[in-house]
Amino acid sequence: MSDWGYAVILGVIEGLTEFIPVSSTGHLLLAKTFMGLPDGFWDTFAVLIQLGAILGVVALYFHRLWNVLIGLPTDPAARRFAISVLVAFAPAVVIGFALHDIIKQVLFESPRLICWSLIIGGAILLVIDRWSPAPRHHDAMKTPLVTAFGVGLVQCLAMIPGVSRSGATIVGGVMMGMDKRAATEFSFFLAIPTMVGAFAYDFYKNRGSIDLHQGEVIALGFAVSFVSGLIVVRYMLDFVQKRGLGAFGWWRIAVGAAGLIALALR
Repeated sequence: MSDWGYAVILGVIEGLTEFIPVSSTGHLLLAKTFMGLPDGFWDTFAVLIQLGAILGVVALYFHRLWNVLIGLPTDPAARRFAISVLVAFAPAVVIGFALHDIIKQVLFESPRLICWSLIIGGAILLVIDRWSPAPRHHDAMKTPLVTAFGVGLVQCLAMIPGVSRSGATIVGGVMMGMDKRAATEFSFFLAIPTMVGAFAYDFYKNRGSIDLHQGEVIALGFAVSFVSGLIVVRYMLDFVQKRGLGAFGWWRIAVGAAGLIALALR
């Protein structure tokens, strides 16, 4: 298969898994491993195309986000929402910047770690789906700053591939009193600065090693992840509200277990 084919497959995987709590990075890296793709460029590809899926959130929530943006000078509610997202984003800036090389060079190269992270995270989702605190916060755009900071701290666990950024933030939000829909929606909003930051930093670190062909492959994966991500975001909130998180927990466990078996048989 050509690089273009791999880019389409990985772009679809990214878009379908970025906003559900199953770890898009974990799925991408496992797919990369079992397709026999080399480390280096494809690890960078996995990070950079995540921004494509994130733009799906921007497209779907454009009107609300635009109202927040133009309301910042005059609307206290808009400023409070923007501050809550920045407060939640801050821990990832500090820890991501400090541990970037370790994450890319060590954690990204451990398929077994990814599989175990998927399994453990799946078990946590199953527990949270059945036993969680009574929700006190029902509007993602009115998330208290303390809650936002707590969600941001939990999000940092997702720097371990397989943990899941959306999974960590949703679980963190639910444990801090948000209902599942609000926690999921806040996870969408928090993804925007988090993934823009990850994209910018990773692109800056690797800008000299990406040639024209690789740039075109990244652009294709970026576009495919945008389209598939947009589709998922449209239906994710209603699914979580009606059916909870259990299905994602079982999926994680199944993928993690299958990955461990496949690695043992290689």
